[in-house]
Amino acid sequence: MDMTRRSFLGTSAGAMLVAGTMAQHSAFGANDRVGVCCIGIHGQGGTHIRNFSKASEAEVVALCDVDQNVLEARAAEVEKATGKKPKMYRDMRDAFADESVHAVSIATPNHWHALAAAWACQAGKDVYVEKPFAHSFWEGQQLVKAARAWNRVVQHGTQQRSDAVRIRDMKLMAEGKFIGPIVHARGYVYKNGNRMDIGRGKPGDPPAHIDYNLWLGPAKDRPFLWREGGEATHEPGGLFLHYNWHWFWDFGNGESGNQGVHEMDVAAWAASGKGLPVRVASTGGRYKWQDDGETPNTQAIQFTYADGTMLSFEVRNLGSFNEASDDNCSNSAFATDGYWVKDKGFFDYANNPIPVPADAELPESWSPYENFIKSVKDRNWDGIHGNPDEAFRSCAHIHLGNIAYRLKRSLEFDPEAGTFKNDEEANALLKGNYREPFVFPEIA
Repeated sequence: MDMTRRSFLGTSAGAMLVAGTMAQHSAFGANDRVGVCCIGIHGQGGTHIRNFSKASEAEVVALCDVDQNVLEARAAEVEKATGKKPKMYRDMRDAFADESVHAVSIATPNHWHALAAAWACQAGKDVYVEKPFAHSFWEGQQLVKAARAWNRVVQHGTQQRSDAVRIRDMKLMAEGKFIGPIVHARGYVYKNGNRMDIGRGKPGDPPAHIDYNLWLGPAKDRPFLWREGGEATHEPGGLFLHYNWHWFWDFGNGESGNQGVHEMDVAAWAASGKGLPVRVASTGGRYKWQDDGETPNTQAIQFTYADGTMLSFEVRNLGSFNEASDDNCSNSAFATDGYWVKDKGFFDYANNPIPVPADAELPESWSPYENFIKSVKDRNWDGIHGNPDEAFRSCAHIHLGNIAYRLKRSLEFDPEAGTFKNDEEANALLKGNYREPFVFPEIA
């Protein structure tokens, strides 16, 4: 397979990609360093750059961003810190064709996550992809297939998967003996702070330093909007750039698909033996703010599994308060004989602490970034902290919950078929609509 930018541009709506024989950098020597290209480097991408630069067996060899100003500023930072100037790309397809790039990290807006990751897999690159794993349910299914088809390491950016205490506690709960079987998992995100009125948008020409066509990528055509009014501080001028895209369905997944992914991942992890739900309901709204944002700032989602147990999730951006945790983002899981609270431990139903068994040792663990590089070198899917199967399952809950919210009704879901039962309107929202030539490939 000749992997060039031209072959990416040739992808069309009807394309069916079949795994080729590419085995680029499938094996690394003990002293080989993994060349990383960080893609999407304005916000969280800056964290990627710093952490991969510090990783003992990695080197940031390239950067990619559609914003020329951001690209140049980040490249200067890397050069100052390491003494080497990384290659700079505006179009990620050029980075994928670079043989010095062995792996990529993706911190673009959500609507680019899965397509960028699938293209990277096709190009023989390993992938660290920020949360959420995909912008839609169907994309997540396809990205799991892509990782397997091209035998790529794909790690989801849910850092709690690398926490040794979390790994130990989840193992204890999964065994079903310590506090009994889990009957209810719960997660919540009560973030406010910089979540606020984003104002209205006025159409206009995008700034010259931003390639807006590449920024839109697979999303439908819509004009660049300059922000007018509002209290949000993330955006110096553009309504979407560089953060408030989270609150538009074409680009983001709302708060449940933003900070919420981390806590939904833990909740789904606690309920991991139950698979996907058979029923989902969601309610809420975008209250108080009179802005152009589309996603809810207050949302409650409930999932029911085939055995009758449930997972519940809440989002609130209008205010926060401390509940079972000192954090405004946390988790708990309730079993037949006790309950668990993240970072607090296990308790009986008289609220007495239950000591962790002495033989439940903390597993060996690494930072998410070190774990990714380790997995790239040893090619061990089971060692990935947040592998594609886990990432898909957690993010599928978010997509299903948002579909129920958008349709304002309870939905019946068939986990085996991966579709809603007798509901064409809901099934239409499982997959996005893509803009040529940025069409998500169907993976065989």
